[in-house]
Amino acid sequence: MKSEGLHTEFKREYVEDFKKSVIAFANSDGGELFFGIEDDGSVCGIQDTDETMLKITNAIRDSISPDITLFTKCESLLSDGKSYIRLTVQCGTSRPYYLKSKGIRPEGVFIRQGASTVPASESAILSMIKEASGFVYENERSLTQELTFSLAEAQFASRNIDFGDSQKKSLGIIGSDGTFSNLGLLLSDQCPHIIKAAIFQGSSKTLFKDRKEYSGSVLKQLDDAFTLLNMVNRTRAEIHGLERVEQKDYPDEALREALLNTIVHRDYAVISPALISIFDDRIEFISVGGLVPQISYDDIMLGVSVARNPKLANIFYRLKLIEAYGTGILKIKECYANCQVKPKFEVSSHAFKVTLPNVNFPLEQNGGSLQPASYANNHNAHTGSFPVNEQTPLYATSKSAIREEALKSLFNRQQFVSRKDIEDRLNTSQPNAVLILRQLLEEGKIRKVGKGKNVRYIKNK
Repeated sequence: MKSEGLHTEFKREYVEDFKKSVIAFANSDGGELFFGIEDDGSVCGIQDTDETMLKITNAIRDSISPDITLFTKCESLLSDGKSYIRLTVQCGTSRPYYLKSKGIRPEGVFIRQGASTVPASESAILSMIKEASGFVYENERSLTQELTFSLAEAQFASRNIDFGDSQKKSLGIIGSDGTFSNLGLLLSDQCPHIIKAAIFQGSSKTLFKDRKEYSGSVLKQLDDAFTLLNMVNRTRAEIHGLERVEQKDYPDEALREALLNTIVHRDYAVISPALISIFDDRIEFISVGGLVPQISYDDIMLGVSVARNPKLANIFYRLKLIEAYGTGILKIKECYANCQVKPKFEVSSHAFKVTLPNVNFPLEQNGGSLQPASYANNHNAHTGSFPVNEQTPLYATSKSAIREEALKSLFNRQQFVSRKDIEDRLNTSQPNAVLILRQLLEEGKIRKVGKGKNVRYIKNK
């Protein structure tokens, strides 16, 4: 016999409170209740299984709403000459299930936590109601209809994208009834949701240094918060002989992706600010909402993505703020691929947290130093791919190593790379991009395809 756990519970005999466990299994991921089983899993047996099974099924039908009987199965089993009952409960499709006598309140709604059945919180009940009703926040009618879009209009205009009424309707900013949706509210200058940022001295919240609060359109919040992150992202520099070695505390792309994830995947139906906490050794991003019901933590670590706000994500995609769905976490992990310190991703029922470690902090604490490019070049076997320094403790060692890593990331992500892609990725001039491409061609790391304006470059295998 299995032991008690998230999906299993034992009852020595029939007791009235078994209904709470039935509700908890139906509101969670399903499970099994055994009657005639001791807490240690040994079989003590049920004297009259037929009568007990009738009491169980009647109690489920009469005491639990909505009707859960179709998702339950009650059967008599035998072990060592002793009869016991197994009640199988599936996850229901009309959550939340509750005791009729208590109603849809924490006293009447239950969920599973580990091996225990506990009352559901009000926020958990609300989440189940929204899931069952097909509620999608961004599609609902905005309670505020006096909306302006000065920041959004500027963002669309800067990318030569029309932002008239027809475009607002196709994007979902204006609904079929001609009123603004909550998506419109998020993009408007009147957006009520905010981001709170706090800067602390040291690695705890004991010593507070400064706080910021960003409001207005989520596009403005994105710009304002990223400006702050750039300000606190220091560059550590050392001189080794004739070479100056520089390294930022945080990879720029990791900061960008963590911030975008916080804004795009946030549950805006919950009135709670997104939080950015900046410490000496790390930056934490916390957004309310947890995971959408269709996916698990392991799924998102593999790059699976189900957008909580698909229309908002589509607008960010059209504005070229995000490249593709489901790539953000993978990009963050890639930025730290060759670091001793790693980003951390944590999820609870109603929140998601990304922690980016300061890659320079271990050096500052231990008195280490950055290594010049020559060190990386002398300690890497040439494999025909872009070299990555595996000897030094952190992900980048010099300007040249940073450039190599950026180029590697670019060619791995795109099948065809243009000169303009090099300019944008390295934030460099056209002549310098030409020199870089010429060097890569001479070294046999890439090859050229096409002619004239259609010239593109492919990484050699």
